[in-house]
Amino acid sequence: MSEVGKFRNLSLERHGNVFVITMQKPPENRLNSWYCQELIRAFRTVEKILGPDSEGAVITRGSDAKFWCTGLELDETDTNPFANSDGFYPLIHTILDFPFPTIALITGHTFGGACPFALAHDYRIMNSKRGFFCMPPVNLGLHFDGIGSLPRLKLRSDIAAKMLLEGHRWTGNEALRDGIVHAVAEPERMLDVALKMGRTWAPKAKMGVYAALRAELWGEAIKKFQRISYVHGRQTSVPAKAKI
Repeated sequence: MSEVGKFRNLSLERHGNVFVITMQKPPENRLNSWYCQELIRAFRTVEKILGPDSEGAVITRGSDAKFWCTGLELDETDTNPFANSDGFYPLIHTILDFPFPTIALITGHTFGGACPFALAHDYRIMNSKRGFFCMPPVNLGLHFDGIGSLPRLKLRSDIAAKMLLEGHRWTGNEALRDGIVHAVAEPERMLDVALKMGRTWAPKAKMGVYAALRAELWGEAIKKFQRISYVHGRQTSVPAKAKI
């Protein structure tokens, strides 16, 4: 295991051709514009190290068993109306367009914008002992173009509706049952399970078509997030009426 580069409030470690991004931003790894850009920088660093047509994978994990990520810093848009356009939306697009398999290692609670962040990854592993997965924009009065695209494209229609229109909370085992995650693991085994999964799927990138084939599946979501990234000339979302 070796650390690759220095980043603000996150670490990037290399395990062979599998890289692990560990989020370390208090409190609760909440996403704001600069942190999303720092995560993008970590993904781009992996891309540069591996080079084109190489085997590789990336795991994004939380730093403890309580939280993975609890969504966006909603207060940021009070002073920066372009926060999501310059940070969150480009981050989701980066992961959806990444040329290597990606795994969200959901170590703990995952709320709000962290749900599309997790769903953007190719695979998801959730803590079997602790943490809820919940996307509650209906309770916050929040909307942006494309907010429902990943649930609708990646999940069964009834589960997508339960997620977006009801704000349901899933435990790890419930999320596995409903097809939101691909595996659950005990906290002390989560990283080992993720590394094994990463090593299994890393070779799929070596022919250089992984991202292109992914786009055949989730291209609608990719286009939606691309269309609202780095936009300053028009409103791209309905700001949340409630804050958490």
